[in-house]
Amino acid sequence: MQWSLLRPVGLVSAALALTIIAANAEGGKSAGPSEFLLVAQIVLLILVGRGLGEIMQRIGQPSVIGELLAGILLGPSLFGWIWPEAQHAIFPATPEQKAMIDGIAQFGILLLLLLTGIETDLKLVRKVGKAAIAISIAGIVVPFACGFALGEFLPDALLPKPEQRLVAALFMGTALSISSVKIVAVVVREMNFMRRNVGQIIVATAVIDDTIGWIIIAVIFSLASQGTLDIASVAKAVLGTLAFLAISFTIGRRLVFQLIRWANDNLVSAAAVVTVILLLMGAMALITHAIGVHTVLGAFVAGILVGESPILTRQIDERLRGLIASFFMPVFFGLAGLSADLSVLRDPSLLMLTGLLVVIASVGKFGGAFVGGTLGGLSTRESLALASAMNARGSTEVIIATIGLSIGVLSQNLFTMIVTMAIVTTMAMPPMLRAALAKLPMNREEKERLEREEFEKRGFVANLERPLLAVDESVNATFASHIMGLMAGMRGLPITVLHIGTHAREQEKVRDGEESHEAVVRKAAVSANGDGDAGSVDVVTRARRAELGETIADEARKGFDLLIVGVDKVTAANDRFDRKIEDIAARFDGPLAIVAARGKHLKQPMPDALNILVPVSGSGVAKRGAEVAVALTQAGSGSLRVIYVATTRDKGAQRGASRGLSQEAGILKDAGDLAARYEVDITTTLRVNRAPEAAILREIDTTDVDLVVMGVDRIQADHLSFGGVADAVLRQSKVSVLLVSSGEARQAPGEA
Repeated sequence: MQWSLLRPVGLVSAALALTIIAANAEGGKSAGPSEFLLVAQIVLLILVGRGLGEIMQRIGQPSVIGELLAGILLGPSLFGWIWPEAQHAIFPATPEQKAMIDGIAQFGILLLLLLTGIETDLKLVRKVGKAAIAISIAGIVVPFACGFALGEFLPDALLPKPEQRLVAALFMGTALSISSVKIVAVVVREMNFMRRNVGQIIVATAVIDDTIGWIIIAVIFSLASQGTLDIASVAKAVLGTLAFLAISFTIGRRLVFQLIRWANDNLVSAAAVVTVILLLMGAMALITHAIGVHTVLGAFVAGILVGESPILTRQIDERLRGLIASFFMPVFFGLAGLSADLSVLRDPSLLMLTGLLVVIASVGKFGGAFVGGTLGGLSTRESLALASAMNARGSTEVIIATIGLSIGVLSQNLFTMIVTMAIVTTMAMPPMLRAALAKLPMNREEKERLEREEFEKRGFVANLERPLLAVDESVNATFASHIMGLMAGMRGLPITVLHIGTHAREQEKVRDGEESHEAVVRKAAVSANGDGDAGSVDVVTRARRAELGETIADEARKGFDLLIVGVDKVTAANDRFDRKIEDIAARFDGPLAIVAARGKHLKQPMPDALNILVPVSGSGVAKRGAEVAVALTQAGSGSLRVIYVATTRDKGAQRGASRGLSQEAGILKDAGDLAARYEVDITTTLRVNRAPEAAILREIDTTDVDLVVMGVDRIQADHLSFGGVADAVLRQSKVSVLLVSSGEARQAPGEA
């Protein structure tokens, strides 16, 4: 244990020693800005910040506290107090040198706000909006009034511009009323309360607090830049901000989604989507600056819009998060710590004022949030948890303080006091929130909702983001388009239609009065979604421009998580699939769905209802097929029949018949529970001592089903295979078949 602590300390000491020696040598060469010092400063801030952040996380504190403490330790508070010459050598006060790293830090602020916006869940805010808004108003008004009053009574010596006391008082009110949504969300998520009712209200309230706070800061920035209370400039800033928000969340939402989708689908360079996101952030930051408010508002709104994009893949999110967390966060918060000279707190009057600031900030925010929670209908325990969470200022407070220092609203001493308050309130929040949330009772409705969400989290259909439909000009393709529209329409997924046949023939069919595949998809999606607005369904089309396998491989690289295939010919001789389907499956590694229209669907490929049969076996792929069947039944009207076939091919099954029947009943019950979660009525059937394929085909012949949905495994072979049961059903069924396969082939042959 001792060695594990001594190693990082020794590493930091060695890095400091080498940096000091080199800094002195570099300083003797030139009086101008030094690239060496810039790199050395960044290395030290990352090394110490990430190291202390790791320690903070191990003791249950946010890593941002460690990054702040790193700056404080490397700044005048400790290092500069112990060895001022060395500290000045590494972090010289020359404007040119400071400007270099300050530029990185300022861009870091924008990236931090972009990340905060991406993490903002507007769906959560809408879900608990009324309660969260009421709580947020009380949680902002009370501490804002306390902060404003404190600002009015601050000594002139603490204000850089005493004649602008109103601006400073407004800034203090905002600083005391805002919470750190990032810190709040981290602790709530860590305690597995993110989906609990109180957890959702806490996070939604923090989001609203943050959003209102950034709007107020934007207005204060306009006030500070004018120097006086100019009604015209304030009106311009307020109206400009409202117009910016209105356009962003209407036209801008759609535009951002289309740009991200275009970059993902058309650009071949590395990290193209990340580049577009950064450009969007920069453009929106410049727009907010142009209307007279701070650039952080533009970055924050850009993050919200990017986070709402339905094709923001986990990979893109991780790339952005990794860059920001590993580089920009330790640099920015480290610089904030460097700017905070805690040695000034040796002055008893400043120390007393700092303590007063912490008390006023805590009492104001805690009291306001508690009152808001009580008025919003929360229990006393829930209100205590809410008040504890809202008192954490964290990174948001430091960003605001940095902005206040940069625009001349805060003095250096006042900045130090606010940073100290942010550290104290943030470190106090996790243990207080854990104590308040511990053993919080759960009502029946909440328990049922959490069980449903946990089930959906592990499900297949609920986690789909980007389906791809590959079709030619056949009737089967029209039926596949209908299936795709029903599946994607329920969740409003963006749909991509890839024409792999002769595109000119498709256009000819449209001219003859038949609906295009895009129109079929839209019609089914609108019907499933129930909003009646075809314009709300996002469908794009692309035509095949190369050899089939190459075309599918190009599309697969764009992040599609399901490929539905609808082509004229599905099967060939010798128990093989058609060569076209073989080529498609060989170049797409993800989940694959193959549609085969039969019976009445050849004459009516866009049916008003689907009567579905789904075989189940308890396996993962069979559950996937059941999920798809339930989703299709829920999306349209019709019926759902579930069949389980207990086979005696395994002689051991005869000896354990009673145990087997219990297992069979459990599997059918699971299917029933799945359907019940989505309010779908089902009929269950148990067939014993029959070959699965024979039992399934007999069920088709004796019931009114018109579509069989089967979850199947890909079998490792020299050709595409889903096993004997799936092959027999596909070739002998008189009704339509939908095979939903897993993404990876497995060695042992077997079927759902």
